[in-house]
Amino acid sequence: MNNLYKQLAKAIFLAAAVIILMWFFYTIISVILLFLFAIVLSIAINDPVVRLEKRKIKRIWSTAIVFTIIFIAFAGIAILVGPKITDQISSVAKNLPAYSIQASNNVSSWFAAYPELQEKIRITPASVSSWFPSMPSTLMQAGNFSLSVLSSIIVIIVFISLIVFMVATPQPLLELYLQVFPPTQRNKATIAFTQISVMIKGWMKSNLIGGFSNAVMVTIFLNLLGIPGAFVWGALAFFTEFIPRIGFFIKAIPPILVALSINGYVATWVIVFYFATDEIMADFIMPRVRSSTMKIHPVSILFVVMAMGAAFGFIGILLATPLTAIVKAYFEVFYLTKYEDDQSMGTRVQQMLYQDKII
Repeated sequence: MNNLYKQLAKAIFLAAAVIILMWFFYTIISVILLFLFAIVLSIAINDPVVRLEKRKIKRIWSTAIVFTIIFIAFAGIAILVGPKITDQISSVAKNLPAYSIQASNNVSSWFAAYPELQEKIRITPASVSSWFPSMPSTLMQAGNFSLSVLSSIIVIIVFISLIVFMVATPQPLLELYLQVFPPTQRNKATIAFTQISVMIKGWMKSNLIGGFSNAVMVTIFLNLLGIPGAFVWGALAFFTEFIPRIGFFIKAIPPILVALSINGYVATWVIVFYFATDEIMADFIMPRVRSSTMKIHPVSILFVVMAMGAAFGFIGILLATPLTAIVKAYFEVFYLTKYEDDQSMGTRVQQMLYQDKII
């Protein structure tokens, strides 16, 4: 009987410990995600630091130089285009109800032969006014947690400091990482981490180049057409490059809707422009930038984007591609290496796809 009570008490204690641990991780999940994002950025920033180190510059000074350049670049962008973007955001937000009404009127005019459909498409001022009060609260919920302005500043400072320390003194962290694995598995762990680093560097490089190219093209083209908020849509095009696959729709739909408020002819040109630039970037520029650094199937990325977005919001979407790269690297190094290469893999795929007989 005493043994039964001891076993029961042990089971209750273990269940309570698991519940407390799960509650703890649920509470700090936002911190964990930020920490993971800091690791991703640290790996990306490590590349230029290593390049300077190879030029006989001490790591601490290499880190200082790289972060100084990053700070100057962000400060320069903020000074040059920040005020313009701020003014245009204010203007677009103020005129958004009018744009919505005018766009619906223009679209509904295409269906003059179908009055019932016209009524469903047309937006009235009363319906618009019921939409927009909820928009600020929706935008505030884009992250996983809300903080006061002071708390946000503190989190940003701590986040940047975390990245700086990771880049400046990575050796203890890498030793800790290897100590997680048994000695017999540390060679594989090293190979996996190296592959992850290569893919994350390629991801960051391609996003920066693609985002900047998109931002410049979008801003210039929409300015030439006289689309309101051209700098805003250019900035949106830059940041949506970090959102795989679905970023195109996020950056294209808002300016297209604004263009519809002008007339259908202008909207058509905007639609053509976005699809043309997306094809050029996807087929010619980005493959050369990414090279062979990230061989990840789009379905894998989209699945992780949906899962991470549903679970963790915007920060989860940002981490989706790096997380896919991490899973891919460990799967290939720790699992696939257990088996010999299947020389008939292509034939098997052909048979499954076209129902051919395997010879």
